[in-house]
Amino acid sequence: MRSVDESMKALARAVWSEARAEAERILADAKAKAEAIQQEAQKQAAAEREEILKHARQEAEHIRSQAIAAAQLQARTLQLERREKLLNKVFEAARERLPSVRQWTDYDQIVRQLIREAVAHVGTDVVLLRADEKTQELLTDDLLAELSQELGVQLQLGEPLAQGTGVMAETVDGRRQYDNTLEARLSRRQDALRAPVYRILRGESL
Repeated sequence: MRSVDESMKALARAVWSEARAEAERILADAKAKAEAIQQEAQKQAAAEREEILKHARQEAEHIRSQAIAAAQLQARTLQLERREKLLNKVFEAARERLPSVRQWTDYDQIVRQLIREAVAHVGTDVVLLRADEKTQELLTDDLLAELSQELGVQLQLGEPLAQGTGVMAETVDGRRQYDNTLEARLSRRQDALRAPVYRILRGESL
C-alpha cells in the first residue's frame, strides 16, 4: 500500500504530465495557426504583388499608347505643315505666272468669258468694266458693243486696274463690284484646289 507521500508524488506527476501535454497541444495549435496566418499573409502578399504588377503593366501600356498617339499626332501635324507650305509655294508660283496668260493665243476668248461672268454677278443694266492695261487694249469699242448686245447690258470702259490680270465689273456708282481677275479667281478657288493639286504633286491621277 502506497504511502501518502508516494500518492502525492504520483498525483503531482500526473498533473504535471497532463499540464505538459496541454501546453504542448496549445503550442502545437498556436504554431499551426501561426503557419496558417503566415501562408495566408504570403498568399495575400502574392496577390497584392500581382495586382501591383498588373496595374504597373496597364499603366505602362497606357503611357506607351499615349506616347505612340502623341508621336503619330506630331508626325501628322508636321506632314500637314509641310503639305501646306508646299501648296502655298505652288499657288504663289502660279499667281506670279498669271500675267503671262495674256500672251496666250486664246486670251481674247478668255477675256470675253471673264466679262460674261463678271457682268452676271453685278446684275445691273449699266456695267463699268475695268481691266489691267494689257487687257484693256482688247476692250475695243467693237468688242464692247458686241458683248453689250449679247448680254443685254450697256458696257462702259472704266479706269485701268492698278493690279491684277483680267477684268473687274462694277456699277457706275461703285456700290457693287465683282473682281474677276485671274488672281481673284485663283483666291476663290484655292481651297477647293488644294486637294487635287496635292494629288498631282504626289504623282496621283485625278
